[in-house]
Amino acid sequence: MDAEEQKISSSISKPGNTKYFVAILKAKGTLRQDITESIFSSIKAIHSVNQSLLVHLENGDFGKGFDLFCPQLHHYNVFVDNIYEAKKVLWIHLKKNKAFRRFKKLQEARPEFHNHKLEDLLQLPIERIEQYKRLLEEMTAHTSPDNPESQQLSRAVAAVEELHQRIQNNTRRHENHLQLCRVQKLLKGRKTKVLAAGRWYIREGWLKVVPSKGADVKPKMFFLFSDMLLQAKPCSALHPTDSDKFAGQCAYPLRECSLEKVFGNTKGKGGLLSLTFPKAKLLLMSSNQEDFNDWYKRLSSAVRKLQPMSTVVFQQKDSDQEPLSSAPDGHNLQSSSSGNPSRKRNVVSNERGELAQRPAAEWDSSAPKRLKQSTSDHSSEASTSSCIIL
Repeated sequence: MDAEEQKISSSISKPGNTKYFVAILKAKGTLRQDITESIFSSIKAIHSVNQSLLVHLENGDFGKGFDLFCPQLHHYNVFVDNIYEAKKVLWIHLKKNKAFRRFKKLQEARPEFHNHKLEDLLQLPIERIEQYKRLLEEMTAHTSPDNPESQQLSRAVAAVEELHQRIQNNTRRHENHLQLCRVQKLLKGRKTKVLAAGRWYIREGWLKVVPSKGADVKPKMFFLFSDMLLQAKPCSALHPTDSDKFAGQCAYPLRECSLEKVFGNTKGKGGLLSLTFPKAKLLLMSSNQEDFNDWYKRLSSAVRKLQPMSTVVFQQKDSDQEPLSSAPDGHNLQSSSSGNPSRKRNVVSNERGELAQRPAAEWDSSAPKRLKQSTSDHSSEASTSSCIIL
C-alpha cells in the first residue's frame, strides 16, 4: 500500500464513535435512544461497510472491494444529510445534560482519539469520502483500461463523486442558511422576513441612493438575495437595544426588475445603476469601481436567473455617458418605466453568470418567462406586483 492507502486503512480500523460512544451510551442509558440516533444516525452501518472494505484493501483487491462498497453509500447519504442537525442536537443536550457532558469529556480523553472532540469525530466519515475520492482518482489514472479492475474502479469513482457533490451542496445550503440567519438578526423587529425557502444570500454593502429631485444622495445598506433586493437604514446610535441593527425600508422583487448600467465604464470612478420595478425606480451609485462592478455583475446574474428569456439588463455606450447631475429622472417610490427614447442602448448578451453562494442546479428553473413591459403594461400590472415598503 502507498501512504494514502495506509492512511485510509488506519482510519477505517479504528473503532471510534461506534464502540466508545454509541455502544456505551446505549448500555448506560445516558441519553434516550432517539436522541442517540439523532446524533450518530447511520454511523454503525457506515463502520460496518468500511470494515468489509478494509478486508479487500488489505488483500490488494481494490476493484472488488469498492465495487461491493459503493452500493452501500446510501448509509453515507443518511449521515451527510443529517450531520448539521446532529451537531445541533449534540449542542442542545450537552447544554442541558450534565451526565452527558461528563461522559463526553471522559471518552474524549481516551488515547485513541488523540485529543479530538466528539464534534471532530463526527466529521470523520465525511472526511473519509474525500480520501476515497482522491485514492480512486489516482488508482483509475494509473490503471490500464485492459485491467479487469478498470471498470470497477470507474464505477466507484462515479459513485463516490456523486456523494462528494452531495456533501458540497449540503455545505453550501448550510452556509447559506447561516447567512440568512445572520442578516435576519441584523434587522430590527420581525416585520422584515429574510428566512424563506429557496432564497439564497448573495452579498451586502453600502450604496448611495440618488433622489429624483436634486437632494443629497443618501447612503443605504443593501442586502442582495436570489429573489429580492432589500434596502435598509441604520438604527439610531442612541437606541438602547438596536443601535447596531438596521431597519428594513423596502424589498424589491428581482423577478420584476429591469437593470441598466447608466454609466460606470471609466476605471476608478465607480458608476450609477438604474433599477426599474412596476411601481418604483432606484438609482444606486458607488464611487468604488471594483465594488460597483461586483454589484452590477451579481445583480444582472440574479435578474437573468429569474427572467431567463427577458431582455432586462442594459448598459449604455461610452459615448452616451452622462454626468450624475443629468441622470434620467427616477422615482424611488413611484412607477417610471420609460426613459429618454433617443438614448441608445446596447443589450448585454445573455451570458450565464455564476451566482455566488449557490449551485446553478438549485435555481428555480420553473420561473415564469416575462418580457420587458411597456409603459402601459406597467400601469396595468402595478396594482398586483410591486416592491414592498417595510
